[in-house]
Amino acid sequence: MTAEERVHVVRLLKVSEKGYLSLIADVNQVQWNWNPEPDRWSVGQTAEHIMQSEVILSRRLQHAIESPANPDWQRKTAGKAELLERVMADRGQKAIAPEPTRPQGQSREEVVRRFKDVRMQIIKFAEETQIPLEQYTAEHPFPVFGTLNAYQWLLLVPLHNMRHDQQIAEVKAAPGYPK
Repeated sequence: MTAEERVHVVRLLKVSEKGYLSLIADVNQVQWNWNPEPDRWSVGQTAEHIMQSEVILSRRLQHAIESPANPDWQRKTAGKAELLERVMADRGQKAIAPEPTRPQGQSREEVVRRFKDVRMQIIKFAEETQIPLEQYTAEHPFPVFGTLNAYQWLLLVPLHNMRHDQQIAEVKAAPGYPK
């Protein structure tokens, strides 16, 4: 990872963590559980999805760096960081969350505690790793992304978080949101 990439991803990790925690800080239990529509997630469900995704994404990152270096990493991952930055910011394109990242009804306290624990580990890794992340790859379950290198898996953590922070803000701005 270049010095610029490290600065970029650490900044995104810290900014998205702050955004996530501030978006849910003033949410009471009724607001946490309120759904704007039957097929849309509540603030709490979205917050839990973010936390569960952090766990899964950190595992995919770990899987990538534990795999042998991919000799074809440059061709397979070219332009993917830019693709991730563009696609993840666009809430107009919806995706169905993979089963392991779907909310299970964990308590707010557990969601926040686990988010903070996992995020702290990810930030520490991003700040300290000396592994040549670009050389190690793992497949993303969504074909549009395909092969991602470990840096791109790391970048996906805050980008996914920021995407769903927008979703939390949308729920809080929806008509009928409890005051």
